[in-house]
Amino acid sequence: MVKLEFFKSEEHLSGVSYSLDESQLRFTASADQALQRIRERDDNHAFPIIILEDNIPAGFFVLDFGNDKFELTDNENAVLVRSLSVNPVMQGKGIGKIAMMQVDDFIRENFKQCDEIVLAVNQENDSAYHIYLKAGYIYDGKTRMGRNGPQYLMYKKL
Repeated sequence: MVKLEFFKSEEHLSGVSYSLDESQLRFTASADQALQRIRERDDNHAFPIIILEDNIPAGFFVLDFGNDKFELTDNENAVLVRSLSVNPVMQGKGIGKIAMMQVDDFIRENFKQCDEIVLAVNQENDSAYHIYLKAGYIYDGKTRMGRNGPQYLMYKKL
């Protein structure tokens, strides 16, 4: 069973210290990189989230309420999903898709003011794009240039 929880470094750090291959690192940051970025910025608007599969750490992402979201939306009550990854040994089981379907309820429960989820996905990351579509995210034609090429801007109203 897939479950989302707030990341607790003492409990979860070793579980998200998995390595992503170069093709995956083109599209997302590793959990270690995302956590380092939060620490360096002393970012109190970013909330690391652990994805658990049968209570075993299986993946990671960040819910970011900071100003970066305004590159994708004008909505002050939106959250940006960033740095999503699933441990390579656990990929192919639908964990990422289930997590992206559960994030709605997680946000409603923990961030009551939030009414929209936004994200950007590299246009070459076809599998992630289709996962987001299946999880109910909408692509309405907006794009931007990301660090590794053009990205689709996607959103989901809550």
